[in-house]
Amino acid sequence: MSMRIPVEKFRLDNGLLVMLSQDKTAPIVAVNLWYHVGSANERSGRTGFAHLFEHMLFQGSENVTANEHFELVQRAGGTLNGSTWLERTNYFETVPSNQLALALWLESDRMGALLPAMTQKKLDTQRDVVKNERRWSVDNQPYGTCWEKLQELAFPEWHPFHHSLIGSMEDLSEASLEDVAQFFRTYYTPDNAVLSIAGDFEVDEARKLVELYFGPIPRGSGRPPLNKMDLPATFGRSRRVVVEDDVSLCRIYMAFRSPVFGSREYYAASVAGAILGMRRGSRLYRSLVRDRQIAADATAFTFDLAKGADILIIDVTARPDIAAEQLEAEVTREVDLMRKDGVSEAEVDRAVALIQTDIVTVMQTASERADRLSMFATLLGDPDLVNEQADLYAAVAAAEVTAFARDRMGPDNRAILIYVPKERPETINEDDSVEVAAS
Repeated sequence: MSMRIPVEKFRLDNGLLVMLSQDKTAPIVAVNLWYHVGSANERSGRTGFAHLFEHMLFQGSENVTANEHFELVQRAGGTLNGSTWLERTNYFETVPSNQLALALWLESDRMGALLPAMTQKKLDTQRDVVKNERRWSVDNQPYGTCWEKLQELAFPEWHPFHHSLIGSMEDLSEASLEDVAQFFRTYYTPDNAVLSIAGDFEVDEARKLVELYFGPIPRGSGRPPLNKMDLPATFGRSRRVVVEDDVSLCRIYMAFRSPVFGSREYYAASVAGAILGMRRGSRLYRSLVRDRQIAADATAFTFDLAKGADILIIDVTARPDIAAEQLEAEVTREVDLMRKDGVSEAEVDRAVALIQTDIVTVMQTASERADRLSMFATLLGDPDLVNEQADLYAAVAAAEVTAFARDRMGPDNRAILIYVPKERPETINEDDSVEVAAS
């Protein structure tokens, strides 16, 4: 199963890489801009800047007032948003085909002319918004601290992936207007960005618009290198943290250090995750949810990190009255079964078919197509890889998946995060790797 999409790429003199993928199925066009900056690029004491900037870029630029970006796109019949991750920040619009110029102009104005409109009042307002977001989505949300605790477990303290994506309250409070301006000047430059346009547009017109709006923006002075990213293949020992939280059901996250996104070995790890936890036919779901009724839900997935090391995560929520010890034992049993008995070609075929179906489905929407082009261009330096994914998954053999499970899913490469209800804390068998933490 495969679906090849047209990809035309060019680079402006200022370094901006541009990808065009025409598809006239529907009269809409997607504009997707990735900046190669995420929480990994933040320095100690200034965490949360990447996510703070996701908010700041919607607060107006030299020719656009605060929140006018939203108003103009929505008034034109479009949708828009932004998101932040460890390795990138992206901004995107999907608009009617005749509004391509508007979307490109808006993105170019804030890339080239954000600083003149940046004020202390805007920074203070958005800093408070981010703090409230942290309180709502992390600190006071059931299991809300899981992602930052998993990062702390899976990556050493010195590693760029160790700290929280959303940042600390203290660091956000200390951020000055000059700190924020310097972050923008360093990372929000055309030579540190990729622009993808997908959907119903004319190629020549799109090229002219990109040149017109983005061409005059000067390139940056260079992005500082990341700290050392390389890590051993495994943790070297089992790690475990137990969190007492305001939750009603126990939940376990089991993370394994795995090959980086885009590497040849990554695909075997991705298929292993699909066999374990992709949809209701997966091993974990069939065994723990359907047959034995120990869990209410079970999934597994990779973080898709392209530098240093990726992590494969199993996420299983217990049914009521299932203790944390039992949940951990049953998840461990399923992992050990995969390591002991390996996987069959039939299981690999099923997993690959599901993954390929998702790839084809994603490629049929302009917004997702543009996002995938930006992803492969930013993280791996090659947007054409978007057309190779189905074949790369098809090439994965059962022996490769079994080898991954045996080499990378043993007791020496397990970071275990367990949430237990505060009102009914469970007793975990303690050893020197156990740490108990409050959320």
